[in-house]
Amino acid sequence: MIALARRYRPKRFADLLVQDHVAAVLRGAVARGRVGHGYLLTGPRGVGKTTAARILAMALNCPNRDPSGDPCGDCENCARIWNGSANLDVVEIDAASNRGVDDARDLRERAMYAASQAGHHKVYIVDEAHMLTREAWNALLKILEEPPPGVVFVFATTEPQKIAATAAPVLSRLQRFDFRRIGPTAIRARLRAVLDAEGIAADDDALTLIARHADGGMRDALSVLDQCLSLGEGAVTAARVREVLGLVADDLFAETLELVAERSPAAVFPLIDRLVDAGADLVEFMGGAGEALRAMLMLQLGTDPEGLTEGLRQALQRYRDRLSPGDLVRMLKLLTDSEAAVRRSANPRLVVETLLLRWAMMDRTVDLEAVLAGGAASPPAPAAPARGSAAPARRAVQSPAPERDTGGGGNRPAVAPPPPAGAPSAAASPSSAPLAELWPDIVAEVRSHSRFLGEALAATSPKSAQDGVLDVVLGEPNPLFAERLQTEARAVEDVIRRLSGQGVRLRVTEGSPEGAPAPRRLTEASLKADRLRGFRAKDPSLDTAADALDLEIVDEV
Repeated sequence: MIALARRYRPKRFADLLVQDHVAAVLRGAVARGRVGHGYLLTGPRGVGKTTAARILAMALNCPNRDPSGDPCGDCENCARIWNGSANLDVVEIDAASNRGVDDARDLRERAMYAASQAGHHKVYIVDEAHMLTREAWNALLKILEEPPPGVVFVFATTEPQKIAATAAPVLSRLQRFDFRRIGPTAIRARLRAVLDAEGIAADDDALTLIARHADGGMRDALSVLDQCLSLGEGAVTAARVREVLGLVADDLFAETLELVAERSPAAVFPLIDRLVDAGADLVEFMGGAGEALRAMLMLQLGTDPEGLTEGLRQALQRYRDRLSPGDLVRMLKLLTDSEAAVRRSANPRLVVETLLLRWAMMDRTVDLEAVLAGGAASPPAPAAPARGSAAPARRAVQSPAPERDTGGGGNRPAVAPPPPAGAPSAAASPSSAPLAELWPDIVAEVRSHSRFLGEALAATSPKSAQDGVLDVVLGEPNPLFAERLQTEARAVEDVIRRLSGQGVRLRVTEGSPEGAPAPRRLTEASLKADRLRGFRAKDPSLDTAADALDLEIVDEV
């Protein structure tokens, strides 16, 4: 029995699905006698490239051709070409297995002979043309430029960029047609027409699943339909399609939407358990979950998504108001970032569980724009707790952590952020407090002018101030911090004078505040510091750029 993809292959230009722009030009060229000598048909697999080439060959050699340019499709010539049978005037070549220069020379020599009958054309259909070698294209170049009368070359490929890279001069000698992907609606309509012709019933959801899985290829859709018909008798159901393709049921996608909308991280693990027990492909599941989120986002933005089963559409309507478009975009971004990890990981289950947990905890994030604009953001409104569980605790926006106490002086107050431009500084007037107590304020003031210099100063503690010299000790050896502090000591001294009223000169030592400077140990951090020091010495503009942009230079080697 002939497969559906072959039995229902189009026989006329008018039957090409979604490729009207190609059909109109080729039909007009045949009707007006303006057929070119070379064509390049490009596009995804299964969208009608080889079929269009055969219809063109049929039209050029059909004795009963319509005045519009369409072949009759019923005569002996049309039947032989349509079936792919041996034909003297129409030759199909698979370039994947006939790709060498000798094959191209043989094709060139055969093209020099006239057609078998007067008025016929010799048509050479070369499929998978991107597989031809550079030498093979070079052998065909001259005949493509000046072919014998009545000879037409048709090259079909899914990867035209390879031809452009291998044989760019060939492209200027061919007329190019780009075939489009076929949408789910058009595929579903053609499948329904095929089933009506076969006298077989089918559920709408079943045809929707097949159309979505075909990904724009009509041949793939008909092949899947053939598999479903081979599985059992009776109407084609959505359950049968899922069994054939190994698809995840819609109720699991609905459950995924529920755990995200209800903010229920605990529901992630039972869901993944059921998927694994059922032998579902986690990559396919995450792709389907992404399509569900995309469809919900389209609904929220006023667009009706195609290719949804009725069950999934109802689930989207049920939860569409529980998630904001911003959350959906962030979730899709997380999915995009995790796709490669899911495919490569030795433990994809862990990656999928982590992703779903992050989706379910999306309410624990804060709006950074609100934080920057108002200084403090109110947490989002609490979502309804999941059934049988308490609502998850929310993360409050916290003030900056207190400075680390490196001088043994007890707890230090939290460092306040720098005041807005133009506002009076709270610590602008000199203070009589000891430098140890003022040190956090000094660090904060320095950090407001230079982030890196402030970080370097924060890693120190004041030891003693004698004879106008202030000794500060780095808690851990850090040549980069020490060099920066020594280079910009004047800026630190100005801040100390302004806040404390004391004029001191800064002296930096490395080591413990309680003992002598410790000998430097070679560690990974110190090696990175040495490399950075060398880079900074070669290009002093790095420091200037880092200060201007409030950046920190790090070594990620």
